[in-house]
Amino acid sequence: MSTSRGPVLRPCLGEQEWPVLVGIWRSAVEATHDFLTREEVESYESRMVSDYLPAVDVVVAEVDGIPAGFFGLVDNSLEMLFVDDSYRGHGVGAALLGRAVADHPDLVLDVNEQNPQAVGFYERHGFVTLSRSATDSDGLPFPTLHMGRPAG
Repeated sequence: MSTSRGPVLRPCLGEQEWPVLVGIWRSAVEATHDFLTREEVESYESRMVSDYLPAVDVVVAEVDGIPAGFFGLVDNSLEMLFVDDSYRGHGVGAALLGRAVADHPDLVLDVNEQNPQAVGFYERHGFVTLSRSATDSDGLPFPTLHMGRPAG
């Protein structure tokens, strides 16, 4: 897939856009979260609209007018960053992360340790592991790395 220009970042259009974001989420998770069972993916997916998206400020990345990825922030915490699998490797994630860091130089985030592609992505963008938890925020046995950028 070639793109004529870099992604355009914009605020989420609101609840009417959430089904598109859930589709992006599903594509990204199916491509990168092979440690989750189908049932776990479906459980998380069912909570996207009811729990997760309403709790964050969302920025969407469009490529040629098509939503290709998004992030969700709470204060300086990156709660989610997902790129549709068909747009991975085209600068969408980097553009989204760059905006989040520009807006919040003290940005912190959690990432599943079992998702080495995401861990590597954040490390390539200057993030380091600050601490590790044996479980995720729901108490499930998915080790989580708590990452941030070194001061200075």
